Amino acid sequence: MNDPQFPDTTPHGPEIDDCPPVDACVGVLADAFARESATSWICGSSSATRENWFDATLRADATIPGSRRYTLTGDGGRPIAAAVLTPPAARLSPAAQAQWAARTLARCGPRSVQRTLRYLDLTEAGAPESAWTLEFIGVVPGAAGRGAGRRLLDRLLADTPAKAGIYLTTADPGNVALYQHFGFVTQRRLSVGPLNVATMLRRRTSSP
Repeated sequence: MNDPQFPDTTPHGPEIDDCPPVDACVGVLADAFARESATSWICGSSSATRENWFDATLRADATIPGSRRYTLTGDGGRPIAAAVLTPPAARLSPAAQAQWAARTLARCGPRSVQRTLRYLDLTEAGAPESAWTLEFIGVVPGAAGRGAGRRLLDRLLADTPAKAGIYLTTADPGNVALYQHFGFVTQRRLSVGPLNVATMLRRRTSSP
């Protein structure tokens, strides 16, 4: 699930933090995904439910060895974009899965648990074992159009090992062309509830 909102220009003076706290990413992504179709299907229209879902999900992802988080700050020093990337063949431990389920059930309700699991069950099956997964990338609405998404994606692509690919899913048809610009190729299109989800892969080749 991704909401990159790639703009056409690059902001002046941003800084990228490649080890931000979970809380910094939660707030940014909850705002960035306020109107994203997959997140709305899972969380409904409640901003509190959406923030609680991101909190539970990002804390679970943080337990995966090698997982990465990024934030990009604007001129005012506050994060305006965030991304989460997990390594090849990453899986939550049974304990982390149970904790995620308990947190999400208590704070978001059974629908959010069921729909998240349904989405993951259908989309994770297509992820190549050797590929990293771009779990989330988003820009807060007030910063859209100033280059934050592009800069952040450039950074995480540069950080990814040369021999590894990057896998992602998006339920926003408008994002497909944006990712294609960065070398992603659509693998499949899936129906997940009311969603039309594209799974995409960016292959990487070894350096000469």
